[in-house]
Amino acid sequence: MMARATSRPRKARSSGKRSSRAKGAAKSARTAKVKTKARIEKPKESRQQLLGLYEGMLLIRRFEEKAGQLYGQGKVAGFCHLYIGQEAVAVGMQASIEAKDSVVTSYRDHGHMLARGADPKGMMAELTGRGGGTSRGKGGSMHMFSKEKNFYGGHGIVAAGVPIAVGLAFAHRYREDGGVSLTYYGDGAANQGQVFESFNMAALWKLPVVFVIENNHYGMGTSVSRASASPDFFRRGEPFGIPGHKVDGMDVCAVKEAGAAAVAYCRAGKGPQILQMETYRYRGHSMSDPARYRTRDEVQKVRQERDPIDHLSDLLFEHSLASAEDLKKIDIDVKQRVTEAAEFAVTDPEPDPRELYTDVLAEA
Repeated sequence: MMARATSRPRKARSSGKRSSRAKGAAKSARTAKVKTKARIEKPKESRQQLLGLYEGMLLIRRFEEKAGQLYGQGKVAGFCHLYIGQEAVAVGMQASIEAKDSVVTSYRDHGHMLARGADPKGMMAELTGRGGGTSRGKGGSMHMFSKEKNFYGGHGIVAAGVPIAVGLAFAHRYREDGGVSLTYYGDGAANQGQVFESFNMAALWKLPVVFVIENNHYGMGTSVSRASASPDFFRRGEPFGIPGHKVDGMDVCAVKEAGAAAVAYCRAGKGPQILQMETYRYRGHSMSDPARYRTRDEVQKVRQERDPIDHLSDLLFEHSLASAEDLKKIDIDVKQRVTEAAEFAVTDPEPDPRELYTDVLAEA
C-alpha cells in the first residue's frame, strides 16, 4: 500500500525529446512517479519536528554537494556514491527509531550516518582519508562506521549488510534490550540470494528487523524494468509471511509514519517487515558515472515535481508553520557546518603509518 500523499507537485519547466537509448532505461522511472494530490490536512508532526526533518535533509544535501566538489578536486579518492535526492528515506526512518536501535546500509552511506547523528567533520575527514576521520581515515566513503551511534556500515559488497542486520536483530532479541535493526539496500541488491536467506531466518525466528528497500529505479546503470521480473519488492517477503508496504520515499512525513508503524510491529515481537521506498537519485551511481542511461529531462522533472526538501518546505509554508526567513536561517547554519567540515577534512593530518596495525584484531 502507498503511505499518504505528498505535497503539491510543481509543474515541470522544461521538456525535450528523449534519446532512443534512454527511452528503455527510463521505463522504470516512469513507473516511479507517484500520482499525488495536494496535501490539505495539517501534518501530524509538530512545527519543531518538521523543522528538524527539514534540517536533517538539508544537511545531507549540502554535505553531499560538498563531497562531490572535493571529489572533483581530487581530495577524495576511491569510489564515492552520493545520496542526493534520497534524503527523505534516511531522515524519515531515523525519526521513527531510537538510539538503542541498529542501522546497517550499503555503500551509499553518508546520508544514513549523518541522519544517525554523526559529526560532519569526522565524516568528511573520513572521505579525505585523514586521521580525524570517523574510522581514522581507513574506511573511506563506502565503509562509514560508528559503534557509538549503533551504525554498522557502510558495506561495499552488494546486499552484504542485509544478513548482518539480521544478526544484529538476533542480538537485540537475545539480549532482550528491546532494540530493532534496520537494513537499507537498493533495488539492484533486492535480487541477491542472501536477501532471501535473510528473509527466511528473520521470519523463522520472528526477529525485530525492518528491511528497507531504497528503490531509486536504477541498479548502477540498469533500470528496474530490465533487471527485475516484478518491481513490487515489498511483496517478496510474502512466501515467508513477512508483511510489506510501498511508501512514497520522497515524502519524509510518509516515510516517518510508515517507519514508525513497522518499527512498532517489530518491537512488539511480531517479526520482521519490509518497506519499499519509492525514491530517486539525482546523480549517477557513483561520481565516476555520467548517467547516460537516462535523460536530463527525466532527472529535472523529478527535481521539480517531487524533490523531498522542496515538498517539505511547501508543506511548512502551506500551513504557516515556517517563514522563508526561518528556512534561510537553517540553510545558513547548515552551510556553515558543512564548510567547517570541509576545511577540517583538507587540513587535518593524515593518519600515522602505525595505524595500519591497529583495528586488525579485537581485544578478547
